[in-house]
Amino acid sequence: MLKKLWNFFRRETVLSLAFILAVLSCFLVPPDGQYPGYLDKDTLLTLFCLMTVVAGFQEMGLFRRVGQTLLRRIRSQRQLALMLVFLCFFSSMFITNDVSLLTFVPLGLLLSDLTGMDASLCRTVTLMTIAANLGSMLTPIGNPQNLYLYSVSGISLGAFLAVTLPYTVLSGVLLAGSVCLCYRGAPIAAGDTGGETEPLDRRRLLGWLALFAVCLLEVLGVLPAEVMLAVILAAVLVVNRNLLLRVDYSLLATFVCLFVFIGNMKRFPAFHNLVAQLLEGHVRLASVGISQIISNVPAALLLSGFTDAWEDLLVGTNIGGLGTLIASMYSLISYKQMARRSGNIRGRYLGIFTLWNVIFLAILLVPALL
Repeated sequence: MLKKLWNFFRRETVLSLAFILAVLSCFLVPPDGQYPGYLDKDTLLTLFCLMTVVAGFQEMGLFRRVGQTLLRRIRSQRQLALMLVFLCFFSSMFITNDVSLLTFVPLGLLLSDLTGMDASLCRTVTLMTIAANLGSMLTPIGNPQNLYLYSVSGISLGAFLAVTLPYTVLSGVLLAGSVCLCYRGAPIAAGDTGGETEPLDRRRLLGWLALFAVCLLEVLGVLPAEVMLAVILAAVLVVNRNLLLRVDYSLLATFVCLFVFIGNMKRFPAFHNLVAQLLEGHVRLASVGISQIISNVPAALLLSGFTDAWEDLLVGTNIGGLGTLIASMYSLISYKQMARRSGNIRGRYLGIFTLWNVIFLAILLVPALL
């Protein structure tokens, strides 16, 4: 029993810690009628629906097809690295950083094998991971903390983009410069991916695009969350109910636990005021620092309970996804795929990953703290 609990803790560390915090806070504030009000229902429903729709895109092979199509135009190692990095960068803005990594890192591993780029594999996957985390910064649906902060802050889409766009553009320039500096223009054989791509079912694609549009309308405040949920559930139950098994329920459970903890702590004015005073004027730096320890999604949820500085939280938690391996929990996706490839490569990958992340974090911190 203890071994099973330990294995679960190792597998779902963030969820386990969030659950412990929630349970401990329940001793301070016994469950009562105010508990349901802790939950940000719209954020939870939107996350669920977006993950379901993106699973539909994955199931039909859309993203892999895009990668294979682009590869036909690739002629050099530098072009291949640029393609892989910016596939993650741009796709994460709309399908979230975790889905981008789950989709394109395996493609990157395959292409590195087929094109003789094994020597730079750790660097390539590292830059792909950084690209996914930074690209997701741009839009409210790019990552969970953005979706939550956009929902609870009530800011307009224009105001949101005004905050994130400059950092996203700078990130893109840094990524392009890094690739051009580190990769040669050595030629690779065209079409080395192998295998024919099956034609996409256009009717299914249009259907999933329509469902994705429903999610966007809810995010923009045009549709109620309940209507979005009803439409998505009805469609998925008819088309492929197994997609519901691919939703990241542990992420949703983490949100619920942190909502409970934050809600309970808010009912202690002295504690709330103390933390708020400590954060005043230091929200961005605190967001970055706390993200290094508990990752940026929980950091955004926790700190939002003690400050209304949404812009600072937005910038701090997105930049804070750089740094340690757990600064963004989705960086573990790339690490696990590299570890499965070869146990001997883990140490080297971790060293290269940390070095590049610290460089990007240091550069982006300069405008963030000015």
